[in-house]
Amino acid sequence: MSGTSEGPTPAADLDRSAVTESDNIYRKSYQKTDDETEPQTYAYAFAAAALPMAVVDRDGLVTTANEAFATLIGADRAGLPGRIAADLMDLASDARTWHAYREVLRGRQAKLRCTRRLKHPDGHSVWVQVSIAPLAKDAPGVLISVCDISARRELQARLRHLQMHDPVTRLPNRTLFFERLSAALEAESYEQSGTGRIGLCYLDLDGFKAVNDTLGHRVGDRLLAAVAERLTRVADEAGFARAGAPLVARLGGDEFALLVEDSTGTEQLADLAESVLAALQAPFDLAGQRLSLSASIGVVERHAAGTTANGLMQAADTTLYWAKADGRSRWTLFDPERNAHLVTRQALSSTLRPAIERGEFVLEYQPLVGMEDGRLSGVEALVRWHHPQFGTLAPNRFIGLAEEDGSIVPLGRWALTTACRQARRWQLDHPGEPPIFVSVNVAVRQVWDSDLVADVAETLAETGLAPHLLQLELTESAVMGSAGRPLQALQALSDMGVRIAIDDFGTGYSNLAYLSRLPVSVLKLDGSFVRGFQYDDPGDRPNPADEVVVEAMIQLAHRLGLTVTAECVETSAQASRLRHIGCDTGQGWLYSRPVTADRISELLDTRTYADTPVGKP
Repeated sequence: MSGTSEGPTPAADLDRSAVTESDNIYRKSYQKTDDETEPQTYAYAFAAAALPMAVVDRDGLVTTANEAFATLIGADRAGLPGRIAADLMDLASDARTWHAYREVLRGRQAKLRCTRRLKHPDGHSVWVQVSIAPLAKDAPGVLISVCDISARRELQARLRHLQMHDPVTRLPNRTLFFERLSAALEAESYEQSGTGRIGLCYLDLDGFKAVNDTLGHRVGDRLLAAVAERLTRVADEAGFARAGAPLVARLGGDEFALLVEDSTGTEQLADLAESVLAALQAPFDLAGQRLSLSASIGVVERHAAGTTANGLMQAADTTLYWAKADGRSRWTLFDPERNAHLVTRQALSSTLRPAIERGEFVLEYQPLVGMEDGRLSGVEALVRWHHPQFGTLAPNRFIGLAEEDGSIVPLGRWALTTACRQARRWQLDHPGEPPIFVSVNVAVRQVWDSDLVADVAETLAETGLAPHLLQLELTESAVMGSAGRPLQALQALSDMGVRIAIDDFGTGYSNLAYLSRLPVSVLKLDGSFVRGFQYDDPGDRPNPADEVVVEAMIQLAHRLGLTVTAECVETSAQASRLRHIGCDTGQGWLYSRPVTADRISELLDTRTYADTPVGKP
């Protein structure tokens, strides 16, 4: 009988100088001077024992073996003496076991226990546990005892199969999938051969929950099993004429994965994803129920080097989310740039509130200039985030996140207080000049989630700023849809003397009839209208339609007793046309970019922008 792998022949290089005796091992080990019965008893017990045993001399040769040993390995007992024990027990198949065995033979190690898979002459394999230990202190040789553990190994194999496979679909489960994935990402598995790349299709069944909810889990399980059969067929077809088929696994619920080792590129994964979608399009007939479903698939393909199992699965999960968000019943390929944007967005969202407490936000101020006299009349406060990792961020990078998680309330409260305190400081530092107002943006969530009226009243009282020197800006879509509490808040603020401005006017509801009933004092024309006035050649003329629309809005605002501010004024020609059609105030790079509070203090001494704009784009 031989082992499953070949190894060096041990008898040739064992230390033969250690033992020269060849007498019967039992007589030398157990002989008594006055009683010959005891050694005979041991010999009979040895021969009759059900446990396979053999005695091996220090040269590694079998001296005797019992019938159970011979039966186990399928050999004639009479022919065993003189055979090399290491060959019979496959002890030379790995270096560590071979070394330990030689140490036991030489008396340098007390014992050895190992597991071996032996091949029986009739063709079947036997798993055995081999124990090797010295016979006695003064006796040469060792005793090999062998225990047949085939049944135990078979049970372990069955249990492992159950542990590693899904009972509904009989596919590998999440545990086995990650085991295979981790093994595929080991350097030795791809450095010697293959493409060195790995691919993954991670799919989720669209609308599967509705099947469970309406038809029950039994039908749902049948559907999952049917899906598994189709996925397996697709994988087998994809593996035809290749080194191997993709591994299909059920990761849980209605989520499946197809793992492609040694992928050839994104085209291979794209073809696989298309095949999966096509296979799932055909209706499923389940016990009289005809069901149709689709799937969303996230596809990731990359170099195996430097990739981790968790990293690959995270990318696949993100891409699957994109596929669902893009409309379902499709596959989407992982995009590193899109993922980096999402990661950055999440990083900003998670640090917004702590950043407010750490004082990472600052205000810059952009001048609001009278169109007729070119004098500074006010400023708009614009918040900036000095992020320690991403640098200075403009509002469009974080205001939306702040509105989503509610941090816009403390951030807005801080901006209001800071801007009012600064406006009051300018007023005190320039007592001989008319004070300028400060305009602060307010999100609708601030009205709903906080007492904006109380916050404004408290801030004005604390800073000493007069109400008419504070302007609050809300977007057109927010103001035009106001009712109930928001409208009451706006009315209370207006009654307090605070000016209310509609920002980005002309891009939202434009409910002009409703506008007359709102407590609004300023309309800020969206920059898209002003850009229509821009032209580079003096011979060109602005779009007449844009000018007609803007002029009509200005006239309407004036009839309602409102003033108009034009945003994004960048050229002198734009400013001239806006002034000609009656626009009251201008804001844009023609006059100044957003600047620090100290720079506004310097400008208050001049107050004129017609000839000396601060900055141009």
